[in-house]
Amino acid sequence: MKVYQTNEIKNIALLGSSGSGKTTLVEAMLFESGLIKRRGTIAAKNTVSDYFPVEQEYGYSVFSTVFHVEWNNKKLNVIDCPGADDFIGSTVTALNVTDTAIILINGQYGVEVGTQNHFRYTEKLNKPVIFLVNQLDNEKCDYDNILEQLKEAYGSKVVPIQYPVSTGPGFNALIDVLLMKKYSWKPEGGEPIIEDIPADEMDKAMEWHKNLVEAAAENDESLMEKFFESESLTEDEMRAGIHQGLIDRGMYPVFCVCAGKDMGVRRLMEFLGNVVPSVSEMAEVENTEGQKIAPNTNAPASLYFFKTSVEPHIGEVSYFKVMSGKVKEGDDLLNADRGSKERLAQLYTVAGANREKVDQLNAGDIGATVKLKDVKTGNTLNAKDCNNKFDFIKYPNSKYTRAIKPVNESDVEKMMSILTRMHEEDPTWIIEQSKELKQTLVHGQGEFHLRTLKWRLENNEKLPVKFEEPKIPYRETITKPARSDYRHKKQSGGAGQFGEVHLIVEPYKDGMPIPETYKFNGQEFKISVRGTEEIPLEWGGKLVFVNSIVGGSIDARFLPAILKGIMARMEHGPLTGSYARDVRVIVYDGKMHPVDSNEISFMLAGRNAFSEAFKNAGPKILEPIYDVEVFVPSDKMGDVMGDLQGRRAMIMGMSSEKGFEKILAKVPLKEMSSYSTALSSLTGGRASFIMKFSGYELVPSDVQEKLIKEFESEEDED
Repeated sequence: MKVYQTNEIKNIALLGSSGSGKTTLVEAMLFESGLIKRRGTIAAKNTVSDYFPVEQEYGYSVFSTVFHVEWNNKKLNVIDCPGADDFIGSTVTALNVTDTAIILINGQYGVEVGTQNHFRYTEKLNKPVIFLVNQLDNEKCDYDNILEQLKEAYGSKVVPIQYPVSTGPGFNALIDVLLMKKYSWKPEGGEPIIEDIPADEMDKAMEWHKNLVEAAAENDESLMEKFFESESLTEDEMRAGIHQGLIDRGMYPVFCVCAGKDMGVRRLMEFLGNVVPSVSEMAEVENTEGQKIAPNTNAPASLYFFKTSVEPHIGEVSYFKVMSGKVKEGDDLLNADRGSKERLAQLYTVAGANREKVDQLNAGDIGATVKLKDVKTGNTLNAKDCNNKFDFIKYPNSKYTRAIKPVNESDVEKMMSILTRMHEEDPTWIIEQSKELKQTLVHGQGEFHLRTLKWRLENNEKLPVKFEEPKIPYRETITKPARSDYRHKKQSGGAGQFGEVHLIVEPYKDGMPIPETYKFNGQEFKISVRGTEEIPLEWGGKLVFVNSIVGGSIDARFLPAILKGIMARMEHGPLTGSYARDVRVIVYDGKMHPVDSNEISFMLAGRNAFSEAFKNAGPKILEPIYDVEVFVPSDKMGDVMGDLQGRRAMIMGMSSEKGFEKILAKVPLKEMSSYSTALSSLTGGRASFIMKFSGYELVPSDVQEKLIKEFESEEDED
């Protein structure tokens, strides 16, 4: 295979909602480029994408697929991304290592929530966008309506370059207003018949051509001047204007294909090769030191590993982008993240499960290698005299959590080892061993996402597991001051145990002064502060420990033991066993014995005095609250609002965003457990949401009573 230079390489992310036809388009592109001899189908389970068993089982893409095509002396590296929102991690990865996004539109449904989500990520990362309308042969396809939807959502930057002569089962021709030609196909598709535009289409074609010329001119001052003078541009000038418009996101060209019939695919690849920006024309990526790294072939080699997959009969395949320099088979490189040395014994360019050996890859290119010793997703390998590290991919927060355990308890270690490896393949599977909840939690992007993880554990690894509802990390606090004293006394031959602690507890907020006196049951207690210790708690909030001992009633050496006893109770709150937070404790008196007092006596006295005072201080349970943004089609707004209110949501605001409604709400985590499934069911999979931790708030009193009763019954059982 030819070694391509940086300016000959185009890196493209292929995005689109589930069912938009990405896998079918990939087959057509590979077939047209000669990489495969016949096109596979999803039904026959023989496509280049979707070749993993789990994908063939479920009938949808789970992993991104890297492939390349050579066209007109250009190399197009394309990453085909799963359409389901549950696998958004692959989309985020692909957009970060490519330079242009193709967003595929389902001709039957037009702009969907998935379209909006994908576009939002291109916006964040400032990537050029091409809209590609597929399935023009569907009887429900209305191309003009899809264009209206796109323009309503994304404005006048949406500029069609092609339009179909007609849509529906008889589709076989389109008009290209950049080349001003009619393209038509025989039933088998493939190579088009290129003709002059017929008279009955000329007026429409001229109007659309003029709009395209104007849009192309807007992106380049010299072209704009020429356009004002002559009201026209040459084909090359138009390409230059579109090219600049893509780079600046000043223009979103719209193309047409019917991937299932292989119509329009060659013309699309021609445009990708001729017009979309190459790696060297896009913004440079920064390393972790904030230095911009240019894709310069003459610089030292630096490789960023963005994807790892375990493939049948091969094992681990590591996919990388050459960030700078060039890499050859046999090169020795250093892992900047792990400190280990690696030799690249084999280099490949890939097309799904097919790999083609290559001698060298230059800056900007994408390739794969196998059998590395110690390279994980996100690692950087460098040549000598190069110290780059990259960490530019930021994944969305998790939206769905389940507790996981093996059916056979003895398989815990094996399960954790496999889960760790699976997280390295897909960083949006987050594995957490929660000491607080005493559960192993897996966090993901949705029910599908975690169901896929379970399927792979059970089918690929032969490890039966079960999912359970995750416990909620409640917190406990108090709402008013309270006082308590406790004497710990134990006499059992020999040395005894004695410690007595008197203390006051009260709710604490940052900067709150300590009162000089407290009053309980008509009795006044004066406070004389000897020392204050403010302890930030690892689970959030604070414990403030105040020494107000006068007259030496408790020796200073016993204060750390009292604090230790209080901390032990803070870690296992009196109401539900949850962590306690935001409490100030003032130890103001006590007693000790010259012989029998020791640290354990004061630790137990402190713990029990604190526990008693806490229960008398208006204790309350706090629950985690999340900020939730829901993107929903207008016709489903009422159903989604009703469902949220049933989840104790507090609606914070609503707005319209590009044809969809956006709901902002604060929702208790307890109520979000199965939200992704419910939302999908309510809206037929057309809505999406994101959630982010907001803070802790008091639970309603009826919920608190229920939680305390549940905890007490569990304690009785134990």
